Amino acid sequence: MSSNCFVSWSGGKDACLALYKAINEGYKPKMLLTMFSLENGISSAHRLKEDIIKAQANSIGIELCIGRASFHEYEEVFVENLGKFKDIGIDYGIFGDIDIEEHRQWEERVCKKASIEPVLPLWHGNRRELVEEFISYGFKAKIVLVDTTRLDKVFLGEDLSLPLIREIEKCGADVCGENGEYHTVVYDGPIFRKSLDLKYSHEIIAVKDRWAQIGVSI
Repeated sequence: MSSNCFVSWSGGKDACLALYKAINEGYKPKMLLTMFSLENGISSAHRLKEDIIKAQANSIGIELCIGRASFHEYEEVFVENLGKFKDIGIDYGIFGDIDIEEHRQWEERVCKKASIEPVLPLWHGNRRELVEEFISYGFKAKIVLVDTTRLDKVFLGEDLSLPLIREIEKCGADVCGENGEYHTVVYDGPIFRKSLDLKYSHEIIAVKDRWAQIGVSI
């Protein structure tokens, strides 16, 4: 098998750190895969616009593949894209999950259908240490979405930093946001050829009942 891989790309810190670690472990990323919702036209994971994800891929220098699916077709479309990756010599899939077993089982199942091997560089890492590691490498990410039942809206628009993650912990939320407390968009770091000049809206957008986010544009 080759060392060619694709990366399940959310645009957030965990996917970014997983990509960075995979590169350091000798994998060769050939494709970023981001799933978008047919219902609302934004990314399924972090609710980011397409031009943001494209700007990230362009700065990183890895080709982007966008999968578009309704909620009920998500897995089918994901596997279809994996099959295309396999046909062009991609043998591994990089995922940013840390310790939620249900997520790993899903990734193993969809990869098996395409004869691709899943790789989880962050798996069973200490959640706090992983965030600290991300920051120490020089990556920059901003919180753009929070679950308001777990984290206050005041964290929206804040850059991840060591003082900030201590404040998150004081609120009783998971420092890594692994339980969905918050989501980020990464805009700079050692794998970026240039920092993304993103613009953020100060207006808080309500998403359904419990979610709040800020607008991001480029």
